[in-house]
Amino acid sequence: MHNKRGYHHGSLKQALIDAALDILAEGGPSALTLTEAARRAGVSPAAPYRHFSGRDALMSELARRGFETFGARIETAWDEGRPDAKSAMRAMCAAYLKFARDEPGLYAAMFAQAKTLADPGAGGAADHALEILWRAVVAWLQQAGAPAQGARYAALQIWSLAHGVAMLTISGHFDPVKSADPALVLESAAQGVMESAAARAKAAPT
Repeated sequence: MHNKRGYHHGSLKQALIDAALDILAEGGPSALTLTEAARRAGVSPAAPYRHFSGRDALMSELARRGFETFGARIETAWDEGRPDAKSAMRAMCAAYLKFARDEPGLYAAMFAQAKTLADPGAGGAADHALEILWRAVVAWLQQAGAPAQGARYAALQIWSLAHGVAMLTISGHFDPVKSADPALVLESAAQGVMESAAARAKAAPT
């Protein structure tokens, strides 16, 4: 979580972003207002409007930063499919969960509301992150000797599973000691999706 820090000359925008991330991590999207972000940053309620036209603009900026950071993390974990696509997919799933745990504020902003992604910056960053996952699915299918038919659908399934496991983990419902290891749950679910996708692709008429 980001440390709370006051406004210093020349860093108002960053101070507001840091404050917003703390608010999102603590109370979720419903808790975020420009007034509260300004209060935590130690500035007047009118100050945020020097950088953001409103709350939605602030959320779009946070979502953009979130998806850009998230995309970089999962792309690094994918590592061009090394040492093999299945192992790299497991590493990508683990990186997904780690990002959600490490950056709860950014993660909340990324998925707070679909209209946030109408902003070209946030929407483009989200599309790029999905494209990374789609490429990983294609590589997995190719390694399994299956055509890439249905790869995008499988990528959306895995993203949905990962998001669900991440949210359950953040909220404390998945405890590796008391219940289940979220990484193993996601790994098993993703493998099931990919095996089904490979089987469908192989069986589909050419």
